[in-house]
Amino acid sequence: MIIFYDGHCPLCRTEMSHLKRCDKHHVIQFEDIHQDNFTQRYGQLEWAALNNRIHVQLPDGSLLTGLDATHAAWKAVGKGWLYAPLRWPIIKPIADYGYTLFARHRYRISYWLTGQRRGCDARNTSATSKNGDKS
Repeated sequence: MIIFYDGHCPLCRTEMSHLKRCDKHHVIQFEDIHQDNFTQRYGQLEWAALNNRIHVQLPDGSLLTGLDATHAAWKAVGKGWLYAPLRWPIIKPIADYGYTLFARHRYRISYWLTGQRRGCDARNTSATSKNGDKS
């Protein structure tokens, strides 16, 4: 399983860090879509779509997005129960709508919650986006 995430988003980085700690059997390959060589390695995938929401590529090549992807990743490390209620039929449409809003505004929400701007962490306080814009 490969999880494609936004390494410029402080909350996304935090979740991936938690997920990595739980991935004791190394069943997930973590791919930051902002890595310099990302497009060379995954040019067949649409970068803009990956940037709009989290994606997981299953071993059969199929892609899951949004909370389905998040649930699959946590399930792979034995903690799917954390997100399982968000996949229940009555809650799923509301949770998916909430995730879409979060994904669209993740940099602003991350800043409100962490005080970190897009791309900023302890090592990199003036990160450059994929388009060359300063964060």
